Amino acid sequence: MPVSKQLKLQHLLWRTGFGPATADWKSWESRPESTWWSKIKEFSTGQPEYYDVADNAVKGLLLGAGEIGRMESDNLDKDKKRQVRRQSREDLRNLNVRWLNEMIYSKAQLREKMALFWHGHFASRNINILYQQQLLDIIRKNALGNFGDLLRAVSKSAAMLAFLNNQQNKKQHPNENFAREVMELFTLGRGNYTENDIKEAARAFTGWGYELNGDFVFRRRAHDEGSKTVLGQTGPFDGDDVLDILLRQPQTAVYITRKIYRFIVNEEIVPEDRIQALATRFFQRQYSITGLLDDIVGSPWFYAPENIGARIKSPVELWVGLRRTLPFEPQDPLSQILVQNALGQTLFYPPNVAGWPGGRTWIDASSLMLRLRLPQLVAWQGDFNVSTKDDDDQNMGEGDALRDRQKRLVSEVNWTPVLDLFGKTPDAQLAEQMARYLWQLPEARPPLDVMEEHTDRSSRDKRIKTTFMQLMATPEFQLC
Repeated sequence: MPVSKQLKLQHLLWRTGFGPATADWKSWESRPESTWWSKIKEFSTGQPEYYDVADNAVKGLLLGAGEIGRMESDNLDKDKKRQVRRQSREDLRNLNVRWLNEMIYSKAQLREKMALFWHGHFASRNINILYQQQLLDIIRKNALGNFGDLLRAVSKSAAMLAFLNNQQNKKQHPNENFAREVMELFTLGRGNYTENDIKEAARAFTGWGYELNGDFVFRRRAHDEGSKTVLGQTGPFDGDDVLDILLRQPQTAVYITRKIYRFIVNEEIVPEDRIQALATRFFQRQYSITGLLDDIVGSPWFYAPENIGARIKSPVELWVGLRRTLPFEPQDPLSQILVQNALGQTLFYPPNVAGWPGGRTWIDASSLMLRLRLPQLVAWQGDFNVSTKDDDDQNMGEGDALRDRQKRLVSEVNWTPVLDLFGKTPDAQLAEQMARYLWQLPEARPPLDVMEEHTDRSSRDKRIKTTFMQLMATPEFQLC
């Protein structure tokens, strides 16, 4: 069955962004199909804004002293460390909401979608607000650029060096954590290196560290200047040399291509010949991320029926997409952190260095029930009596306080875009047309009889609202 123009457009907007904003849908529909991808890329050109939400107290402690060291050193006394951690947790909540708003409202949907991908690929769990906002800036600036530049910048970030313990990597006592994850998770993938490669690469990364303000520093006295052998190449390598060696491996292009393909196209059906062809082009073009996306989106199989509606929306994709579909403003923005936590994906708090596994792991009995209830909780001010994860870090150290404050997802819903979009649709066609808009399925067949029983027909507006809400509260809406 041929894929309709409408479904193709929705597919493109979901996979390269967070779905269509209802208020902008008509303008997208009016554009020729040949201009969609170029317009999406055009909206994501230019440098993103640097998010600086760090409290002045933290800046004064970490930026003003000019000290070299780390949080665990004696440069800060216990009271100052405690103050930094407490304030950083609060600032991280604000950074979370600030980035969410960018995903929701920015036209640079492609940049923010790929930044979310890299946020999971280069997972770093660090409560230092300065380091996290520096890493986020690196990811957002390089999200569509060159993978080699992105890899190098992330590898020299304080957030990653701290998370992977490279500050402790010295020639007398090499620490292998950083070298192992650079190979296993960031470039080659498991099974494409040896334990000796890791040991030798760890020696090359000795001396890589950071100052309290987050600046990268190379401590030559801590660096092992001896000869190393990494992936068959021998020399007095340093960290930059090892990254160059990794980027010269075609396997790095294959590994990154496969991950992006699963994120953009299909998590379950991943044809190996297709991955190899894409990776060859990616490698030949020196790791151009936008070039790889051009090849993916420009391929006819991108719009194949088996790839449409084949991905389960991550919690962040679901929430951001919901807010773009049904515009609303939470009365307390921080309530959104509880939603993320309850659904299993809190920005800046990946479960481990491998990031979120994704796919079917997003869904279990409790999370599915919450996902189905979310639209009603938002629109009808429902009780948010949901158990969140018992992770004090994810609740920013104030889990009980947040739960006590957030009994309802109180929001101001703007129904105008929905009413404008479907205001002229005949009653008999309303559910089917809405389903085609909300569900990423080649054939949208809503249960009309069941829906009619729960539709408020007291006015035209209420019919539209209750029909729309029912279709969002379905398993089909969980897919993109």
